[in-house]
Amino acid sequence: MEYLSKERYDEIQTELNSLINEVYPKVRENLAETASQGDRSDNAGYREAKRMQAKTISRIRFLQKILEHSRVIDPDALPKDRICLLSLVEFTNLNTNVKMKYEIVSPHEMNLEEGKISLNSPIGAALMGKKVGEIAEVAVPSGTLRLRIDSISLPV
Repeated sequence: MEYLSKERYDEIQTELNSLINEVYPKVRENLAETASQGDRSDNAGYREAKRMQAKTISRIRFLQKILEHSRVIDPDALPKDRICLLSLVEFTNLNTNVKMKYEIVSPHEMNLEEGKISLNSPIGAALMGKKVGEIAEVAVPSGTLRLRIDSISLPV
């Protein structure tokens, strides 16, 4: 079971609908067209169309599996005083005195450029369940990070 934000669940559903209703019919049409052009063993267009069909079907199945095994998180049911999924966390790396801010998300929502780290990442896992003022220790290749939790909030 995996938990997703409503926003990410809707994004996956939109992509899936687009693949099923728009992309796959075009892929199938292209495949039929290239197949009708003669000898398939010597037809690069046909081989490419088959690869595109397999890639599209694979992506459809992957997204269907994500949605089948996911639930949308109710932000109102999440604890406000502890770090949990969807928490916006500000913390200070006590080794370097650098302040950082990340949102803890499911692996399917992770995006470092947007400040979203997976709860399964070493930092995400170490922060889970911590409260403001507590220190999380994270084992990394260069040693151990000591992270002091400065603030916790949930998205509005």
